Amino acid sequence: MAARPSQPAALTIAGSDSSGGAGLQADLRTLARLGVHGASVVTCVTAQNPGAVTAIHPTPAKVVAAQLDSVFGSLPIRAVKTGMLYSRAIIDAVAERLAKRQRLSLVVDPVMLSSSGTPLLKPSAATNRLFPLAKLVTPNLDEAAALAKRRVREPEEMRDAARAIHEQFGCAVLVKGEHMKTTEAIDLFYDGSEEFLLSAPRVRGVSPPGTGCTYSAAITAFLAK
Repeated sequence: MAARPSQPAALTIAGSDSSGGAGLQADLRTLARLGVHGASVVTCVTAQNPGAVTAIHPTPAKVVAAQLDSVFGSLPIRAVKTGMLYSRAIIDAVAERLAKRQRLSLVVDPVMLSSSGTPLLKPSAATNRLFPLAKLVTPNLDEAAALAKRRVREPEEMRDAARAIHEQFGCAVLVKGEHMKTTEAIDLFYDGSEEFLLSAPRVRGVSPPGTGCTYSAAITAFLAK
């Protein structure tokens, strides 16, 4: 169904989760709940459930590029988020098209591992090319450690990593501390001038898939609005 004239539109560029908990499915569900029309570009088809990813089939980069051209040619996209990109060829195709549309608000969720620990980014690939185009990057602790090339396990280390990532790429950073062993759930935001430590009571005994996808999709929805 096409977006209504008064309804903002956003685009998710990510992998498909066959169980519906994460990836494109979580993104589109979140966008819809927040009153935003969601368009999608499929980067990978996965066979997965909350416990494991058993197969990954990447979309050819030329098909990713064709999807992007089709969406941008027909919809008034206001904001974009990226999730699982998987390969250098896919990243290059995405970056080349987004570089031509720098007025769009871009949220990069640098998906590197699934919740079950399966690698979702090839070792030869890097999302770094997208970071200078981004309004916000949303790494979890492991992703922040890889990007900042340092240990990230404590709130002060989150602060150091956020500053290192911002200094290198110039984008705002939200380090997600959901896996930190603290009594409260903590995130750290830094944009070069302002810093916020965001905290909330931790919900025990619940660990649903797709929380990072939902978080970044919600931010994208509000940027689109």
